[in-house]
Amino acid sequence: MSKIPNEITGKAYVLGDNVDTDQIIPAEYLTFNPAIPEEYKQFGKYALSSVPPAQSGLPKGNIPFHTDDEFVSPYTFIVAGKNFGCGSSREHAPVALDAAGIKVVIAEFYARIFFRNAVNGGYLVPFECSARLCDKVCTGDELKLDVLNCKLHNLTTNEIYPLNPLGEIAPILNAGGIFAYAKQVGMLKS
Repeated sequence: MSKIPNEITGKAYVLGDNVDTDQIIPAEYLTFNPAIPEEYKQFGKYALSSVPPAQSGLPKGNIPFHTDDEFVSPYTFIVAGKNFGCGSSREHAPVALDAAGIKVVIAEFYARIFFRNAVNGGYLVPFECSARLCDKVCTGDELKLDVLNCKLHNLTTNEIYPLNPLGEIAPILNAGGIFAYAKQVGMLKS
């Protein structure tokens, strides 16, 4: 059974370059334990709560990721620029985005530790793109991702963008993370 659906639809939240893990989940919220369901929800509530408008890359700026009393964002996609997830090796960053309801992050490239944490935990699908989509997609645009063909369709503007294939990480994501994958292929005993 595949964990990644063949098609993912939802709204975009657009960020710029160099969004770091401290902005994704500020350090003061790392006291929550993601293994406890009630505390896991808190990661979603505080995800992207400290991204300054000047760095957000948003056309109108200061569009909140969600309201203060929400645990889940109305957005399904993050579309970002270069070096998404840079900074500390905070494994809580992809957890926070997952808890906030993000299914897919599309960036020009990622900080490697964020990328591996996202894949290893099976938290979200990190696609890379060759084009600078954060300048073409706007926050609130309705998107449809064709996972199998690596195509992003902006339903708001009716534009289609190619994405780089997931390659060797696809089976890990489909299994639900690195440990589930290792069990699935017999590297670990169940």
